Amino acid sequence: MIENYLEDLERRLTPEVEENLWDEWRAFADGRCREEVFSPRRPEPAPPSVAWPHVLVNDALEDFEAMALQQLELCSNALAEGTGALLAVRCNYGTGILPSLFGGERFLMDREIDTLPACRPLDGGAEAVKRVVAKGIPDRDAGQGARTFEMGRYFVRLLADYPRLRRHVHLYHPDLQGPINVCEMLWGSSLYVDLYDKPDLVREFLALITETYVRFMKRWEEMTVDSSQLTDRSNRSSQSPVPRSQLAEGSQRTTANCQPTTSCAVHWSMLHRGRIMVRNDAATNLSPAMYDEFIRPFDQRLLEELGGGAIHFCGRGDHLIGRMAQLPGLYAINTTQPGLNNVEVLLRSTVDRGINLIGFDRDLAVQAVQQRRPLKGRVHCW
Repeated sequence: MIENYLEDLERRLTPEVEENLWDEWRAFADGRCREEVFSPRRPEPAPPSVAWPHVLVNDALEDFEAMALQQLELCSNALAEGTGALLAVRCNYGTGILPSLFGGERFLMDREIDTLPACRPLDGGAEAVKRVVAKGIPDRDAGQGARTFEMGRYFVRLLADYPRLRRHVHLYHPDLQGPINVCEMLWGSSLYVDLYDKPDLVREFLALITETYVRFMKRWEEMTVDSSQLTDRSNRSSQSPVPRSQLAEGSQRTTANCQPTTSCAVHWSMLHRGRIMVRNDAATNLSPAMYDEFIRPFDQRLLEELGGGAIHFCGRGDHLIGRMAQLPGLYAINTTQPGLNNVEVLLRSTVDRGINLIGFDRDLAVQAVQQRRPLKGRVHCW
């Protein structure tokens, strides 16, 4: 049955349109956007010729074909609405992928809620963490690891016979969260006391999580990306757009277009420089000093080991964003609730430092433009 939907997408996808959209995104990622606000769109909608099913999250968790349909529906919607979203899919198993390697138990939401599962903390708080740390690096196939890798391989096989989809549908990396988020999910709320009472154990656990993240990502890329294609597009001229045909010479997007290269990656249908998207929601609960002590060193290692990337946080993080912006290898920030922050602090810490804001709130961006606040072509809005 899934072949009907793959064929529908293959017919509707216009390579020239996708190439041009890619060029626009790449120019934005490289700081070459000429507009104050970057908000691309396809020239016209491409409606489906078949009725696409909506697959509920809980159903997708249990079946590879259902997962693929759930993710490909997002691509169909982007074409049908003519949005500027790059076509992208992922192994959509929620925030508990990396925690599950350490024994974190998945918590399923009610099926009708149609939202991703969460993760229960380890039973025992700091004592449980001590046992986990003593075991060392977990098996990457433990918990949800094996299923996540196999789903990645399934996507690669699924799109292999569809030339347009193989080139233009991006398989982006699974949600591995970030070191502090994984630490909080497994430790539980007592972490916020143990940051004071057991700082050495916290750092040991964060170091273990970070090493596990690095190894997981490297295996992900080995299994889903042709390493011969991982070339550095940044060697191309950064002063003027490079024809997409030339980019294809040295950095052909691979089967199922997994897309991480040493210079750019697609995440949530947005393009950013670097290869990873680190989640830092838990960081917003901490002071700048604690960010420097418990978070920054581990985020820095991820960016150094994995080719740089972007950071995401929900909620208010304007007290930390200036410190995040100092991380070498950080090229973009995604904050889903910028209205909870001092917007000028966000802009001063990002666009004024050559760091892109992606998925930003349109009303706030328009307001800044009306107030003649320069955005320097570094703010993306849907």
